[in-house]
Amino acid sequence: MKYEERTYRSLINKNNLLSYNIKISESDLFISSDTNLSEQAKKSLIIHRNSLERYIKINPQFRASLVPLPEDDLAPPIVRDMIRKAKICGVGPMASVAGAVAEFVGHDLIDSTESLIIENGGDIFLKVIHQVTVGIYAGESTLSYKFNVIVKPEDTPLGICTSSATVGPSLSFGKADAVCVISRSATLADAAASAIGNRVKNAKDIKPSLDYGIEIPGVLGIIIIVGNDMGAIGDVEFV
Repeated sequence: MKYEERTYRSLINKNNLLSYNIKISESDLFISSDTNLSEQAKKSLIIHRNSLERYIKINPQFRASLVPLPEDDLAPPIVRDMIRKAKICGVGPMASVAGAVAEFVGHDLIDSTESLIIENGGDIFLKVIHQVTVGIYAGESTLSYKFNVIVKPEDTPLGICTSSATVGPSLSFGKADAVCVISRSATLADAAASAIGNRVKNAKDIKPSLDYGIEIPGVLGIIIIVGNDMGAIGDVEFV
């Protein structure tokens, strides 16, 4: 599958940034920055993965729940953020895990580079000083690779996360080829993409799902692709 080959990782124009890969267990980060921050990134990823793994060992419902969980003031920061953002979107906390990992590692690295792009399973955290474009991968849809979203430096840090029922291993109760959400928080964008994607059963659901999603606090823009049909709402600018 194209997803497993990670061909979508060429969908962001990197402006001559240095790119490298950090992989630990299920986490597979593709990072672009001004200099090689692989050692810092690896240490950060280990810290946040350990926080999640220890918490799940004590609280297994955190991994299994498909509905929001009560907030836990004693939990590690990444866990608290996932619980809080998932609750806003009405989904289980693990719906936000890829975006949360990208965001938390991103904030650990952000002071060491002017530009930073972290992609984790199709979910992106970025802070840039030059305008970039982000392509939308929608699996076998004829619209895959056809749309490029403009990201302006002044709008970053930013999260751009995608949920799909037809691409990759993520759980979705919908049928969308891609639900892409833009938010200041990658954690929220990931949770919102899952929540919106669950509502999209066919092309007729695109408009009501856009209308639903844009009302989620913190969501700035949404793109939905189902087969040959596409819709967008909010702060979305295409090339």
